Order: sequence, then structure tokens, then C-alpha cells
Amino acid sequence: MTLRPNAAKPGTPVILGIPFDANSSWLRGAAGAPPIIRVSLHSIASNSWTETGVDLGAEGMYSDAGDLKFTFQEPFPAIETKIGELLDHGLRPVSLGGDHSITLPIVRAFGAHIPGLTILHFDAHPDLYDELEGNRLSHACPFARIMEEGAAQRLIQIGIRAMTGHQREQAKKFGVEVIEMRHLPALDRMKIDGPIYISFDMDALDPAFAPGISHREPGGMSVREAIAHLHAITGKIAGADIVEFNPAQDNTQITATVAAKLLKEIMGKMILN
Repeated sequence: MTLRPNAAKPGTPVILGIPFDANSSWLRGAAGAPPIIRVSLHSIASNSWTETGVDLGAEGMYSDAGDLKFTFQEPFPAIETKIGELLDHGLRPVSLGGDHSITLPIVRAFGAHIPGLTILHFDAHPDLYDELEGNRLSHACPFARIMEEGAAQRLIQIGIRAMTGHQREQAKKFGVEVIEMRHLPALDRMKIDGPIYISFDMDALDPAFAPGISHREPGGMSVREAIAHLHAITGKIAGADIVEFNPAQDNTQITATVAAKLLKEIMGKMILN
């Protein structure tokens, strides 16, 4: 069961679909993800309980703000404004992308509302390029912009396995804490004080578990490894996003099911923490 955002109590997680993929560098399709994830979330093939014992089907557990409509607005200001409105009401946005560029305007809004933010970024790629193909707002660049602007205090990246020399230099420049895939597990690194924002790129997972993505990078996390790291988070989770699920590449709907599972476990941890 979901509630309308304006009827939700402060602190309630609220789902917001952000159907935007214009900054994708390879394949389009991620803009179609939000409604597909919702279908899997509500599928009677499973149930509403998380592994941590939270019944998301209980009255008032979470809210759903629907999908953002861009109309004639510039996408990034529209995203930042909407997230800011939800934060103004004391809610905790969980955004469904969309390509990873949406994390920039989302975190801009969080930075204006919540000081001392730590980002836990699950991904195959660090997304720290200064620019890609002339686009400084590419989905390969959001964390360079976030750290330049000081929108977050700390950035921890988990599962990285496709890091270029340039991005290693960028990580050093911005003081990014990179936990490469070859160094997992890193459950102790999930124990963090202060507010936390989770940004989960679906290609953090091995494509064997999540083939419905645009940039497949073998050698990634299993679903169980990802959930174990999410469950190990100890601080208060202020918000989250799940990005880069591309339904056009998901022929068997496996990735949609996995995305919904991650959404359930993230919201369960938000409620518990």
C-alpha cells in the first residue's frame, strides 16, 4: 500500500520516478525503467516483506510520488526542484532512473537541505570523468560535478572495476574512497555516522544477475553480495536512487525483479535506521 506524498508522515520513504536518459553515452532505454520496477515491486510473485523484517505493505510505510513530468522545463532544474519539495516536507526520496546523470540534481537538492552527506555509490564505473564526448553532464560525470560543487562531504564507491587512469586521478583529486570489486567484501566500510545517500547503478551487479543494462561489465557483484552490503549500513539513510536499468535490454525481466528487490531492501533499511 502506498500513500500520496502530501499525506505521508515526515521521515517516510517516497518513490519518485525520473524517466530521463538523454545523457546516456551508449544505449537509450533507461528512461522506461520506473513503471517497470513498480510492476515488479507489486507483483504477487513475491510479497511485501523485506529480509530485515519490514512489511512494506503495512499502512504508511512508504509513499509514491509517481513519475516526474518534465513538460517544457529544463530536466535538471525540474529534478532538483521536485526533490527539494519532497525534502521540504520531511520525506526521504528514493528515485528510480533514468541514467546516472540524474544523481547530480538530486544530490544538489540534498546538499542544500542536509549538511555532512555521505554518498555510498554502488557501480562498475566511478563516473568521475571531467567530461565525456564533450558533455560535462554525461552519466559518466555526475560524481565529478557533485564533488566539485561540494554537494556531499564524502563519497565512497563500491564495486568499481572499470576505472581509467583519468578517473583514478579524479578520485585522488576529490578524495574519493574507492573500494574496487577485487577488494570486496567491505562490510565494515558500511558503518558510517551521519546522513547517508545511496546511489545504486544496476551495472554494479554482474551482468549474469542483471543483464538489462546498457554497459555490461563482467566480474561484478552478485545480488546477495549487494544486499549484504546494503544490510551492513548503520547510519541514517536520507535518500537513494536506483539507476541505469534498461528495460529494452531485459528480455526475461530478470533485471526488473532484481531492481525491485534492491528497492525493497533499501526502503526496509531506511525504515529500520
